[in-house]
Amino acid sequence: MKKAANGDLILLLALAAAKLVFHIATNGQYGFHRDELQFLSDARHLDWGYVAYPPLTPFLGRIQWELFGASLTGFRFFPALAQSIVFVVVGLMARRLGGGRIAMLVAAFATALAPVSLSGSTLFMYVTFDYLWYVLLAYFVVCRIESGDARWWLAIGAMVGLGMMTKYTAALFAVGLVAGVVFTPLRADLRSKWLWYGVGLSLLIFLPNLIWQFRHDFVTLDMLQRIHARDVRIGRADGFWIQQINNVSTNLFTLPIWVAGLAYAAFGARGRYRILVWMFAVPIALFALAQGRGYYTGPLYPMLFAAGAVALQCWLAGRTPLVRRAAWSAAGLLLLAGTVVVPVVLPLVPVESSHWQRLNTLNGGDFREQFGWPELAREVARIRAGLTDEERAQTGIWASNYGEAGALDLYGAQFGLPQVWSAANSFWLRGPYGPTPQNMIVVGADRKDLDQPCTTVELIGHTGNEAKVENEETKWHPNIFLCRGVRKPLVELWPTLAEFM
Repeated sequence: MKKAANGDLILLLALAAAKLVFHIATNGQYGFHRDELQFLSDARHLDWGYVAYPPLTPFLGRIQWELFGASLTGFRFFPALAQSIVFVVVGLMARRLGGGRIAMLVAAFATALAPVSLSGSTLFMYVTFDYLWYVLLAYFVVCRIESGDARWWLAIGAMVGLGMMTKYTAALFAVGLVAGVVFTPLRADLRSKWLWYGVGLSLLIFLPNLIWQFRHDFVTLDMLQRIHARDVRIGRADGFWIQQINNVSTNLFTLPIWVAGLAYAAFGARGRYRILVWMFAVPIALFALAQGRGYYTGPLYPMLFAAGAVALQCWLAGRTPLVRRAAWSAAGLLLLAGTVVVPVVLPLVPVESSHWQRLNTLNGGDFREQFGWPELAREVARIRAGLTDEERAQTGIWASNYGEAGALDLYGAQFGLPQVWSAANSFWLRGPYGPTPQNMIVVGADRKDLDQPCTTVELIGHTGNEAKVENEETKWHPNIFLCRGVRKPLVELWPTLAEFM
């Protein structure tokens, strides 16, 4: 039995290693995503908090920066590694729930084919690590149930703390965990010192960011309120329930697996795993009530994939070999069909391909935001080089959003550009950046917004990219302006300039 278990683990590790190699080989196809540029900039300005998110993701980004520099493939190594770990952990979770080798593989591959997991294997985002921590948390909860050892609460508490240091929505996951403890037999652990040690550990991990928020007037709450109001206004929160089954949090073809897992957690195994139902239902209800984005719930599904694969195994236990083979084959075919989302999410198709535009549309725009950033820095450098020596010395650079600011921050040095000014998210928190320049090269703004702060405004350049990809920069604000005669010192205006996005 032990030999078989070791063989299953070796198989999982081998498949996870192959997954890791695959992502490393394909993650450098396009360029940095606009969100990655923000993380990369924050990674080079380490702090215990940032306007848009907690500090753990930028901290991991800093490690990658020190190891790999500005390498795109290097910067995406940790995401690929994190999701490869998820692959193994979900398989082991299925094993802990009573599953055999096939159940382990079905659970692991169902998770790997979820669009949010595929995207998390490619892009350096907090979603990647948020996903990992909750999968580990669910695994440790199952370990606590299976072993009867309350010391697992230390590991559970650590995952809650790491989750809160990665993404604040982890608080909703924690609410689900608390509900699961209170309303299941695990409430007996409320009398255990180990549960409270776990609570203390989670608070200790999160404490530095909590102190940072206090010292910065809880600036993130202001940012989250603005972002949420914008998302609701433009409809980004619409279709929440559809996105739970249709290629966002999960792959449509894996729907039968996670539904079976939910039923198994609720009614199977004499209710031993009912806490998983609470850990799923409470957060998803809270996200729906709060009008959150559909992909926020992605980390909730892997534990159901594990339970669903085990449910299928249990159902097949008394069936004939022919029925068992047919059922597992059907599950395999569903997973195979689910691979249709892979080219929609991963940067596999060359931009010159006739299929690229359609895939970009299905992708929701993540592909197109990976083009044009080096060209932007090059164009700004060209504009600056065209100024007289005297004018150049008196001219700064203003970027209106964090993608443009991050790109100029990353690529600017190689073109000899000065420190970029921006009021977007943590760029605003780090500013102002010194005495106000007399003139500004302005990227990402509309002409009508510059007439008041500038004496004269000249259209002096355009954004673009060599691949001719239409994205936010080329479509919505393609013009670059030279703003001469900044009317008021930015130091005086700075508190009013914050742009949270």
